[in-house]
Amino acid sequence: MPQLMVEGRLICNSGRMGLTQMSKTILTVDDSASMRQMIKLSLKGSGHTLVEAVDGLDGLSKARETQANMVITDLNMPNMNGLGLIRELRKMPAYQGVPIVFLTTESDDAMKNEAKAAGATGWITKPFQAEQLLAVVRKVLG
Repeated sequence: MPQLMVEGRLICNSGRMGLTQMSKTILTVDDSASMRQMIKLSLKGSGHTLVEAVDGLDGLSKARETQANMVITDLNMPNMNGLGLIRELRKMPAYQGVPIVFLTTESDDAMKNEAKAAGATGWITKPFQAEQLLAVVRKVLG
């Protein structure tokens, strides 16, 4: 039976190695419980671990506690908005190269440019399709 080893760890022990991937941690930050639930349902079965935060300050706290491989954040939130969160995350060495995707109702080009300048990797406009979000996650996480 084929085995796939990465850095001395057994990753796959079956004949379907191409279907198995290493689990990544995704930090989702949104003040809407229903939106966090939609993200969770969209990524269900992807094999990734989700860490949820209720606003930018909570997201920053969770980012300090857990190293995420990707961040999905809303823009408009209380306490600290998504732009503030991105700026703070980009100051942290551990988050210099971590993909950060905005998932928001905002679609203004000026706001997209401001987000990009702050360090956002990409932008998805709400409402979104589950397949669209999953495709972005697959693309940025490899």
